[in-house]
Amino acid sequence: MLTRMSIKKIMVSTAAVLILLIIYLIPDNRREIELKNDGIEYVYDNTGSTIYLVDSNDYVARTTIPTCNCEGKEKADDLLEGLIIGGSKSNIIPNGFRSVIPPGTSVLGLTLEDNVLTIDFSKELLDIAEKEEKKMIEAIVYTLTSIDGIDKVIIKVEGEVLSNLPNSKENLPTVLDRSYGINKTYDLVTTNNIESYTVYYVNNYNDEEYYVPITKYVNGNGDDPIKVIIKELSSSPIYETNLMSYLNAEASLLGYEYTDNNLKLNFNELLLNGIDNKNILEEVIYTISLSANDLYDDLEMVSFYVNNEEVYTMNLSEIE
Repeated sequence: MLTRMSIKKIMVSTAAVLILLIIYLIPDNRREIELKNDGIEYVYDNTGSTIYLVDSNDYVARTTIPTCNCEGKEKADDLLEGLIIGGSKSNIIPNGFRSVIPPGTSVLGLTLEDNVLTIDFSKELLDIAEKEEKKMIEAIVYTLTSIDGIDKVIIKVEGEVLSNLPNSKENLPTVLDRSYGINKTYDLVTTNNIESYTVYYVNNYNDEEYYVPITKYVNGNGDDPIKVIIKELSSSPIYETNLMSYLNAEASLLGYEYTDNNLKLNFNELLLNGIDNKNILEEVIYTISLSANDLYDDLEMVSFYVNNEEVYTMNLSEIE
């Protein structure tokens, strides 16, 4: 009898272990990722949030990392840890990317009012190399303005507004937004009529694609920004080294309209994937939608038409 009871207990225990193992191995039931760093345990759900980090080509690029299931300044605080070199999220920075805020920097305070986030950093923020200081500002601004409800950023150091870059002493606006630009290039012949627009291109690392925004400064001649962006994306070859666009060079924008926060773009049939002529490549949808999103403050959707027939609508809230 004792032997049978022992065997029964062993069988029950073994069955329980097997059940737990099966549950663990089913992806839908693995709701959390446990991350450990310096003896502190951080628990995140499967939420991925946009962050701008420096890639292997020294571009400030758009990627994602796991974050807390939170919003507003709580998410801002979480993402800032990913921007700090050696921060608490350094072990989940994607391969091929690096953080840019100097090590040892801490966030002393965060306030969010009227969609303006004010961050007070410790003095270590000023220990940035000159060649990195613009990248740092761009990464901070673009990361934080990717969060719903944050449109502008004020950067302070030990309670004082950062009004100049630490090394070059270049002036900084008190209130920063995406008009500050990112990965800037200049094609200017005069200092008059300067206009800017931001185009998102595709890059890849180890066969993983991601998006790189380039802000271009040109002497304006009244050209429509949307038409300029589409022309840039359909240009071949692309001016920017290592960057790609999948938009067919013969794709033509026939017209567009912006109503009710929806940008409707009407193309000829060469917008469609040349392989089956039925679908639009994801890279084309993303590069156009992300570029348009930086152009319009309240853009919610980008609708793609071919010869006046709707073929796809991108809801910008669905872009990670």
